[in-house]
Amino acid sequence: MRRTKVFTFRKIFLPPHKLSLTRPRPFRVYSFVPFSSLAMLDPTILTIGGIVLGIAIIERILERWGVIDLVDQFAKVMRFILPVTFYSALIYFFSTFMF
Repeated sequence: MRRTKVFTFRKIFLPPHKLSLTRPRPFRVYSFVPFSSLAMLDPTILTIGGIVLGIAIIERILERWGVIDLVDQFAKVMRFILPVTFYSALIYFFSTFMF
């Protein structure tokens, strides 16, 4: 009869490393992102805000020039665009902002 070789589990796998007696120094990590107002300077939100602000300035300039018909058309469009833009930017901000 042939003899079978027996391998123990400890011989196959390396023994676990002994833990060092010295403990690593704890270090503190600070994150200022949730508390910083600079976190709200997202380029997407700034671009959308700049476009809306530009349209409002154009509307005021047209009002000073006396083109009231065009200003009324801008007002009708902005009555719909402003709330949609505000709520979509608010949803975008809270969906991408990490708390």
